[in-house]
Amino acid sequence: MKYKKVFLIGNPIAGGGALKKIKKAEQILKSSGMPLETLLTGKHGDAEQFARHIKESFNNSNEQILVLAAGGDGTYNEVLNGLAFSDIPMAILPMGTTSVLAKELKIPGNLKKAVNIALTGSVKKVHLGKIKNQEKQRLFILMAGIGFDGQAVYNVNPEKKRHLKKITYILSGIKTLLNYDPEELYISNSKQTKAYTAVICKSSCYGGSFKLAPDASLKEPCFYVFLSKTQSKICFAFQILGIIFGFHLKLKHIDYFKVEKLKISGDAHVQIDGDYFGKNPVEIEIVHDALNLIVPESWD
Repeated sequence: MKYKKVFLIGNPIAGGGALKKIKKAEQILKSSGMPLETLLTGKHGDAEQFARHIKESFNNSNEQILVLAAGGDGTYNEVLNGLAFSDIPMAILPMGTTSVLAKELKIPGNLKKAVNIALTGSVKKVHLGKIKNQEKQRLFILMAGIGFDGQAVYNVNPEKKRHLKKITYILSGIKTLLNYDPEELYISNSKQTKAYTAVICKSSCYGGSFKLAPDASLKEPCFYVFLSKTQSKICFAFQILGIIFGFHLKLKHIDYFKVEKLKISGDAHVQIDGDYFGKNPVEIEIVHDALNLIVPESWD
């Protein structure tokens, strides 16, 4: 048996009947004879604390441990922040609001298939992003959004999110667009440029299966940055349509480039991996080989 023990860190309110799916995942794992311990989150931050405790307890042991994160992108983000820079691999079971990471890794929604990938998939070292402002710092695996993205996540009602899930983000996005009046951002890397919305992508997928940064990859030690340079509500709405239908990189008033680190200042809200982070200014950089991630054998 590849692993001596599996820790299943599950978010029971992630969406799509998550608790029921977690119970089913337990049955699948136990039926395979896999020693299992389930840790259910009750509040924000629990998943990271569980993962951090597992790292402290097992990282220097000879036991083959697997941490299986069952939830959405927010749950994955917490677990990776707890596990990063250890030898303990992380696998995911998609059952959250969007599970963009599952789409990036091509992990199916079928629970039996996803569990099989977790137990038999390849362990790959992946590069993460690190973001810090004046108050804190965190790692992220998908993207950091500053401006429109950050404002939309900031506007999400936490209580409604518990019950309405994905539609809450959609409604918040519409509300944010209708009231679109962005502050200017200042982006500094090798040169300085101005924009009104910035998305720093570590992965190609965005908001589901949309390819905001088609060149981005978890395997590559770099970001691809998408900048919207328009203050016009109509022009920005057209850019959103471009993202949905895949022609956004051909539009005016955008910039798209590759970078390993950058600074962004200006008065704007920030989100990482779909969760609210705080406000600018921020510094963002690549962290090399930061996480052992389980991926399908066919992942390219």
